Parts: sequence; structure tokens; C-alpha cells
Amino acid sequence: MELKAISIGKPADVNCIIGQAHFIKTVEDLYETLVQAVPGIKFGVAFCEASGPCLIRHTGSDRELENCAVEAAQAIAAGHVFVVMLAQAFPINVLNAVKAVAEVCALFCASSNPLQVLVACEGEGRGVIGVIDGSAPKGIEGEAERAERHALLRRFGYKQ
Repeated sequence: MELKAISIGKPADVNCIIGQAHFIKTVEDLYETLVQAVPGIKFGVAFCEASGPCLIRHTGSDRELENCAVEAAQAIAAGHVFVVMLAQAFPINVLNAVKAVAEVCALFCASSNPLQVLVACEGEGRGVIGVIDGSAPKGIEGEAERAERHALLRRFGYKQ
């Protein structure tokens, strides 16, 4: 078995959700879920089909984000993996809805950080075994950092 760390290319201000689903209609169901979750959301979705023609199926509300999702899915190249690239929304706005899609089996990450997907390769198959999300901790939060965290959540409108 060979292990690979696949870097996910995306614009710095774009959030990425990577997960696994089990059926070709995932693409349409994720599209419907995302447009219903956040009015005006911009996104792209790509899904790696695992049987038959084994195509990367894709859709979205923004061509650039759709292309970005396709490129990430193509780099990961693991069956039944999907990639969502989001703009004008945060993962917190859509994650529960995405998890509720009947085909979704697992979510590996939801992040705007630099990402690497750990892929195991065996024969003709590939599978995601984990994700490296951002950087390692550099210290422990103090009072000033705690105050900034509280302020940030209020600026974003998540707390009052």
C-alpha cells in the first residue's frame, strides 16, 4: 500500500468541505441542499464516481468554484469522495444540512486552512484515511486571545 499526501489548491478566502458519499445522485442532492441553506451562496461540488464510468461528476452556482472542486476531486481521486468549495458562506452555515443528505457517509473536514488529504492507494483503488488541516498549535490561549475570540464571534454575528 502506498500513502500520499495530496495538497488541495484553493483561493485563500474559500472554505472547503471534503466528505464521502455513496451514490451518483449525491451531486444533485448536495446542490439542492446548499442553495436552500444560504441564499446567494456561491459554491462548486465535485464527486468521484466509484463504479461504471468512474467520472468526476460536478455542479455549482459559481464556475470558478466548481472548477476548483473538480481539480481537488481529481487530485484526491478516491471513489465516492466529494469536495465542496464555498464562498459567501461558512461551513457552519451548511454542515448540518450536508450531514443530513441521505447519501453522505462521512465528513473529513470543513476548513479555510491549507489542506492535505491523506490517501491510501492499493491496486486500482484509493481511499481517504484522514486530513491535515492547517498548522499545529503554537501555544495556549490567554486572556487577550480569549477576548479576541469572543469579539470575533460577535463580529461574525454568531454570538451576541
